[in-house]
Amino acid sequence: MSSRTSDVLVVGGGIIGLVTAWRAAQRGFTTAVLDPEPGGGAAQVAAGMLAAVTELHHGEQTLLALNLASAHRYPDFAAELTDLTGHDLGYRRSGTLAVALDADDRAHLRELHALQRESGLASEWLSGRECRRLEPMLAPGVRGGLRVDGDHQVDPRRLAAALVAACERAGVTFHREWAERLIVVRERAAGAVTRAGTELAAGQVVLAAGSLSGRLAGVPRDVLPPVRPVKGQVLRLTVPERAAPFLTRTVRAVVRGSHVYLVPRENGELVVGATSEEQGWDTTVTAGGVYELLRDAHELVPGITELPLTETRAGLRPGSPDNAPLLGPSALDGLLLATGHYRNGVLLTPVTGDALAHALATGELPEEARPFTPRRFSAAPAALPARAALSELPA
Repeated sequence: MSSRTSDVLVVGGGIIGLVTAWRAAQRGFTTAVLDPEPGGGAAQVAAGMLAAVTELHHGEQTLLALNLASAHRYPDFAAELTDLTGHDLGYRRSGTLAVALDADDRAHLRELHALQRESGLASEWLSGRECRRLEPMLAPGVRGGLRVDGDHQVDPRRLAAALVAACERAGVTFHREWAERLIVVRERAAGAVTRAGTELAAGQVVLAAGSLSGRLAGVPRDVLPPVRPVKGQVLRLTVPERAAPFLTRTVRAVVRGSHVYLVPRENGELVVGATSEEQGWDTTVTAGGVYELLRDAHELVPGITELPLTETRAGLRPGSPDNAPLLGPSALDGLLLATGHYRNGVLLTPVTGDALAHALATGELPEEARPFTPRRFSAAPAALPARAALSELPA
């Protein structure tokens, strides 16, 4: 068994693991990432909505503060990444329009608007006619909506590629293998063993494996993060070149109780999502999922059925019991967590990188991240058995 050593070993190379590794390397830590496909994972499926305002839910005001802190960092974060790597992240400030198609949806949006205003957030109520003036492709039956200019978007695939490049420039080492188990020496995390049997020793370990974070062998049962996979199916369509703009901003709605959104990219791609399914580790794209997304999107924007369907994908969001991330030092010395971001992983990328780098350097979380310590679940049972290795599960 060969052995390699670093100051920080990040288990998981999705956008959360990559931003953590990049920021750690910038702090002067020798840093390594353990993942068979850095830049893969949920980012390849995500739509990239930076929707701190329109994603607000009752009871999630604490999470709102973290979401807003990260959203405020995005312009500088995107500019820094682009200047460093030359990668265009597809960051757009075009805003979001949440609309209602019937009286019940309209009442729900009115409640959301009241909650947003109580929370000091900027959103504007529009009539159906005003919504269609902004987005002429909307269905005639739209009853009203909320205009949120502060909710932006980024292309998660471009973001992931830029973070890989930034890590490479910062000297991060990539071990393109599966993590088999955590190494624990004298009750302290001390590295990981790969599926090939390579021992990667480290001064500190960050577990950032998304929905797989609760499955790493060797992690004590009472320390395993209680994360679960939440399946999401997403479609991609293409607006033909030289055609008039189909949509100018993200449009979202609740149709028959199901959330649907349409995210237009500058390159003509239109992302439609997303289902939310408690189906374990299944990542099958189903006819029913595709049908429901197209049906609901058609009710919202009837012209969508004329567009070419270019891709169907399914991914797994890392859900936590309170829908909020687990950040920073765990109950096991030397092991930090960066997982459980659920539907906000792309949005929370900047603040997560900053928080984990601070925790690696000081042993403590910065103030805005302290409510999300993993220790809030220390008494909770583990989500899945500890003996399963990440390599035994689907990518």
